[in-house]
Amino acid sequence: MLDAFTKVVAQADTRGAFVSDAQIDALKAMVADGNKRMDTVNRITANSSAIVANAARSLFDEQPQLIAPGGNAYTHRRMAACLRDMEIVLRYVTYAIFTGDSSVLDDRCLNGLRETYSALGVPGGSVAAGVAKMKDAALAIANDTNGITRGDCSSLMAEVAGYFDRAAAAVG
Repeated sequence: MLDAFTKVVAQADTRGAFVSDAQIDALKAMVADGNKRMDTVNRITANSSAIVANAARSLFDEQPQLIAPGGNAYTHRRMAACLRDMEIVLRYVTYAIFTGDSSVLDDRCLNGLRETYSALGVPGGSVAAGVAKMKDAALAIANDTNGITRGDCSSLMAEVAGYFDRAAAAVG
C-alpha cells in the first residue's frame, strides 16, 4: 500500500522524471481536503456497527432465504461470519478513503474474495447487495453537514461511492 505522495514519487521515479506540476496540484488539493476526508472516515468509523447491522437487517428483510434453514447466513456462526465480512469490507473502504487510494482495499480485501465466496457457496449477488446497503448508509452519514468541515464534498462523496462500488463489483 502506498500513500498518495509515495505513489506519485514512485511513478515519477519509474519514468525517470520530476514530479509534474499537475501531480503537485493534485496532492495540494488532497491536503486541502484532508479535514473533509478525516471527517468522513471518523463518521463512518464511529457508526460502523450501525452501518453493518442495519445493512444486514435490510438485506435479510429483502432476502429472507439467507437466514432460513439451509441459507448462507443460517445459524449463529454463519450469521457472525457474514457480519464480520461486512465489517471487514467497510473497514478497508475507510482505509481507502483515508489514503485516497484503493490499493489497500484491492490488495488486502478484495483480491480473491469472489473466488473464496464462490468456493464456499456464498451468493456473490447477496454480498454485493449488502455492500450497496452499507454504501447508502455510509454516504448518508458522511453527507450530514452537522459538525463537520464545510465545503463542497461532492468529489469526495463520489470517491467514497466508488470504493463501495468497487467492493460490490469484486464480489458480485
